[in-house]
Amino acid sequence: MPRFAANLAYLFTERPLLERFGAAAAAGFKAVELQYPYDQSPAAVRAELERHKLTQLGLNTAVGGREGDSGLGAVPGREAEWDAVFQQALDYTVAIGGRAIHCMAGKVPSEQRPAAEKTFVANLTRAADLAKDKGVTLLIEPINTRDRPNYFLNRIEQAADIIGKVGRPNVKIQFDFYHVQIVSGDLIKRFEAHQPLVGHVQIAAVPSRAEPDEGEINYPAVFEALDRLGWSGWTACEYKPRARTEDGLGWGRKYGLGG
Repeated sequence: MPRFAANLAYLFTERPLLERFGAAAAAGFKAVELQYPYDQSPAAVRAELERHKLTQLGLNTAVGGREGDSGLGAVPGREAEWDAVFQQALDYTVAIGGRAIHCMAGKVPSEQRPAAEKTFVANLTRAADLAKDKGVTLLIEPINTRDRPNYFLNRIEQAADIIGKVGRPNVKIQFDFYHVQIVSGDLIKRFEAHQPLVGHVQIAAVPSRAEPDEGEINYPAVFEALDRLGWSGWTACEYKPRARTEDGLGWGRKYGLGG
């Protein structure tokens, strides 16, 4: 049976961030992930995790300090800024007892894509070496260009190629079924083909990005496939609830969600 985690940047947003941990636990989640928690002290976040016996999964590197930034990992000429935001994420992750960092690639114009790939590989290589001794996994996530135009990393196959060039075992794919469906489809076959490189899974309905009980993805079939394929990692709910988060958890009742 899938193990579901709550993305606290999307779920329980009716509450301040520090109150979302308790709400997630009350709804039956055993793990959480964050995005940009940096305005909260690591000690305060860790206290909530421990109070509610939650496993902390990943968080994101900061997007950057310029208007329109969407990450810095693959942006040529901004390597020093990347090093700074990655170190911030690593220090924060270690302080709260987290397991992973989603390394945001950023937006680049089409003519810069060859240079951006070299930049991303070099930046990830340095970052992976820093994270290795901390027991932290780096995640890279293909994101669809409908939601995020000019984002550098779009396809699962592209992510796999980059991981091969980095050549570090602690760099993995964040396989978000929402983004993969929009970009490529053929979800189960694509997951199976790349499963050895997958470090994390996320879900949301397509095209609405709401609860995984509507739209063009048959999530019960996806969950059955993940079980059949032996996926033992977490499946994170990174969707935008249609209304109050708790009111939309009916889809997860048979999996122990809903309180």
